[in-house]
Amino acid sequence: MRETDTDEDEEFAEFAASRAPWLRRTAYLLSGDWHTADDLTQTAITSLYLHWPRVRRMENPDGYARTTLVNAFLAERRSPWRRVLLRFEKEPLSPVTDLDAILDLRQALAALPPRQRATVVLRYYCDLGVEQTAEALNCSLGTVKSQTARGLEALRRALELRHHHDRQQPLHPVTEGNRT
Repeated sequence: MRETDTDEDEEFAEFAASRAPWLRRTAYLLSGDWHTADDLTQTAITSLYLHWPRVRRMENPDGYARTTLVNAFLAERRSPWRRVLLRFEKEPLSPVTDLDAILDLRQALAALPPRQRATVVLRYYCDLGVEQTAEALNCSLGTVKSQTARGLEALRRALELRHHHDRQQPLHPVTEGNRT
C-alpha cells in the first residue's frame, strides 16, 4: 500500500468519525427510526468511502455527505421490500409535557411524504437555504419552496389536530362514584 493511500484512509476515517453523529441524527429525522437511521448512515459513509479520492477534493464534502444520505433515504422509501415490513405498535410513554410535544412533532414529521420530510429536515434541522436544499435534492428552487410550504402546512395541521384533541380530553375524568 502506498503511503498516500494510508494518509487518504486516515483522512477519511477522521472525516467519517466526526460526521457520523450528525449524519445519524439527520437520518433519524428523515426516517423516524434509529435502526433505519443507522442503516442510512452506513450507506452514506460507504458511498463516501468509495468516492473519497474525489470527495476529499470537493469544496463542500459535508454537502456531498448530506446529499448522499438524503438520496439513500429516498431510495429506501421507494424500495418495494419496504412495503412488506411488519409494523408493531409502540408502547405509550408516560405523559410528560415536553416529551409529548417532541413525540407529536416526530410523529407528524414521520407522516409527511419522503420528499416533503427531506425538504423540511434539510431546511429547518440542517439549516440549509433554498438553493442548498435544491442542490442536495437535485430539484428546482420552486420545488423546494412548494415542498417546504406543503410540509410545514401538514405539520401545522397535524399538530393543531393533536392539540385540539388533547384539549377535548378531560384532565381528570370524574366517575359517578367520586362526585361529592
